[in-house]
Amino acid sequence: MLALEDIMRAKLRLEPIIEHIPLSYAPKLSKILDAHIYLKKENLQRTGAFKIRGAFNKIALMQERANNQTQKPPQDNAKNHAPTGVIAASAGNHAQGVAYAAQYFALPAIITMPESTPLLKVQATKELGAEVVLSGDNYDESYAKACEIAKKRGLEFIHPFADEAVMAGQGTIGLEMIAEQELDFVLVPIGGGGLISGIASAYRALSPRTKIIGITAKGAPAMRESFASGKIKNAASVRTIADGIAVRDVNPLPFSYIQEGVDEILQVDDEEIASAILYLLENQKLIVEGAGAVGVAALLHKKLTLPKSARVGVVLSGGNIDVTMLNLIIQKGLVKTMRKFQFQVLLVDKPGALQTLSDLFVKAGANIVQIDYDRTSTNLAYGDAYVIISLETKGAEHKQSICQSLLDHGYDFKEIF
Repeated sequence: MLALEDIMRAKLRLEPIIEHIPLSYAPKLSKILDAHIYLKKENLQRTGAFKIRGAFNKIALMQERANNQTQKPPQDNAKNHAPTGVIAASAGNHAQGVAYAAQYFALPAIITMPESTPLLKVQATKELGAEVVLSGDNYDESYAKACEIAKKRGLEFIHPFADEAVMAGQGTIGLEMIAEQELDFVLVPIGGGGLISGIASAYRALSPRTKIIGITAKGAPAMRESFASGKIKNAASVRTIADGIAVRDVNPLPFSYIQEGVDEILQVDDEEIASAILYLLENQKLIVEGAGAVGVAALLHKKLTLPKSARVGVVLSGGNIDVTMLNLIIQKGLVKTMRKFQFQVLLVDKPGALQTLSDLFVKAGANIVQIDYDRTSTNLAYGDAYVIISLETKGAEHKQSICQSLLDHGYDFKEIF
């Protein structure tokens, strides 16, 4: 595992820039699970994710080593020269961490990102002074582009997870959690594996009894399958709404730490991740991205058997979710929980017909969100119209009572979603 001393030194380097956010008890989630659930809210860091820790520690360490070499002979200076600029490949959160750290140390930075990276993350990275190059369909293709640019321009590459200085920075999360609360389990998202490698190293040194549980997205299965088989198995492709952990290939360095320090790796699918994002928004008043929500998704969908009153820490790794994706998750979530109901009803196209229908909804206590009117469909008889109505409802029982009322009043309708 990583040396505890390296993680402790990283903690000192990070003191000026890290938001010290205590573990937050989650009462509703604790009641559901009959356990004590604590959230580590890294989504509230100043770049919106934990990645600032590893990126800052790496660049700060590079600067320290360069400064220590200033009085050495030229051949030694060449080994630890001050970087003229840095480059990174990232789905977004590492990008902002590197951009922030580069700006802090007055270094130019280039970030390559997959072309599908949410606009929020691209804009936030540019606002921190970095040049952004969009390339590839996933992290691994973007990484190849970054390596190409680094070689051409002589820039220092800052790897998002396969670097011990980066891992040590992420491991400071573990130090903070250990100092605050004795935990039985810690749930950590896994993409490339740098975050869980750092946290597991801290726990193995200071609290070895704590179980370290990794969570991957079903659409990015490489690390979980590699862990299960004991040898690296890369995925052919990745597809998940958890873009922060959408890593196709397993790197040997973090894989070796995960093999040594992680107890179990679980997986959650996109539907489960989306439900966790909505749960955190409604019940914890937290905006969390897909990667950050996988631990809560695993708990909500009973992927892990917990002893009664177990103390569980969950790392919410980031909150930089694209607003378009968040809106889609909210709308689908409302439909699934039967708080939104859209249907098509056949009406006689005459004055007062729509008013009569809307009066029925008033009596039922349902709010009309949207109405569309169609008189021209070839399926309609002359004098009829289709009305498509979206309603806000109060759950399954309320929805059922509305449907029954429509039937009782002789309306011909069908649910659209």
